[in-house]
Amino acid sequence: MVAQASRLKNVRYDIRGPVLRRAQDLEAAGHRILKLNLGNPEPWGLNAPESMLQDVVHNLTQAQGYSDARGIYPARVAVAQYYQTLGIKDCSPDDVFLGNGVSELIVMSMQALLNAGDEVLVPSPDYPLWTGAVSLCGGRAVHYRCDESEGWAPDVEHAAAQITENTRAIVIINPNNPTGAVYSRETLLGLLELARRHDLLVVTDEIYDKILYDGAVHHCAAALAPDLVVLTMSGLSKTYRAAGFRSGWLVVSGPKSAADEYLEGLQLLANMRLCPNVPAQHAVQQALGGYQSINELIRPGGRLYEQRNHAWEQLTAIPGVDCFKPAGALYLFARLDPDVHKIHDDQKMIIDLLDQQHMLLSHGTGFNLPTSDHLRMVFLAPVEVLDDAVGRLRRFLASYRQ
Repeated sequence: MVAQASRLKNVRYDIRGPVLRRAQDLEAAGHRILKLNLGNPEPWGLNAPESMLQDVVHNLTQAQGYSDARGIYPARVAVAQYYQTLGIKDCSPDDVFLGNGVSELIVMSMQALLNAGDEVLVPSPDYPLWTGAVSLCGGRAVHYRCDESEGWAPDVEHAAAQITENTRAIVIINPNNPTGAVYSRETLLGLLELARRHDLLVVTDEIYDKILYDGAVHHCAAALAPDLVVLTMSGLSKTYRAAGFRSGWLVVSGPKSAADEYLEGLQLLANMRLCPNVPAQHAVQQALGGYQSINELIRPGGRLYEQRNHAWEQLTAIPGVDCFKPAGALYLFARLDPDVHKIHDDQKMIIDLLDQQHMLLSHGTGFNLPTSDHLRMVFLAPVEVLDDAVGRLRRFLASYRQ
């Protein structure tokens, strides 16, 4: 018998766990599954800008060998220049690490930081890879509450109460996945002050920084705290609709001399993976420096804007369902009123929905929410598909009991 490594015992990634396996079984049996569980733009006809694709193709013959372990220089220059425009004045190409998606960089950032028993503050709900990566690297994710009654804003006082002598870092996800919350400047300053007071590394996931609605403003955390060591992560997957390229970046800012040993470890890990995907790196310069086509999608009349509004209106019209209207990102994180829908196992509910309606959504506890009364729906699909999806959910909830 080949046993599983013990370090995986506490690692969870439920949004791709039993629910996805059941969906795959149904597909193998010949059923068509409506998948609104992943923020993957391409299946819904939301494609990368043509200029990005042309740059990748044009440079393909030069992309056959390994690059610098941190990534090709022109791409790192483009990333550094972008963050300079956001107010990170000391950002240079040497402060940029490119990765095979942000996912790889999340794991690398934790591998370089954590010893057994170290703690990291992670928001609840969160993008679950953060919690999983902390556990994988021998640490413990300690969740700080985001308050639904306050538009899912982080509860700074609750975060402060979770800090112990073992706390090493705080993770900020802004705009937030799964809630769609965009944090105020005041909230960010409060979280950054905790990091300052307790000497914590700040790690901020800003992959949705340009996907904003109704005048919402994204504040770059690193620009608000030049005196703190901050790792800022983003990439091409969402804003530039190139999820399959697996092209992300990590930017180190602040007093880097205070983190020399940590950064040496990060460089070691970058060297060990040799380099990120080289062809996809050639899309970065054009993406950041070219026409920002995302703006057409998020303004009134734009596809993402209208799909968000329509899906939110239809979803909240279901009896016993309410939902914060997202100010950013690509998701509706809906609440099922426990007085109407008495759900005690939300993963089972999602599997039952899958079996009965052949539709795949995500359950709230999969995002490390402590209660079983939420689900996440992606609104990347066209309006007619979203209508179909909400109709299936309405019919399911009308008779579903646990």
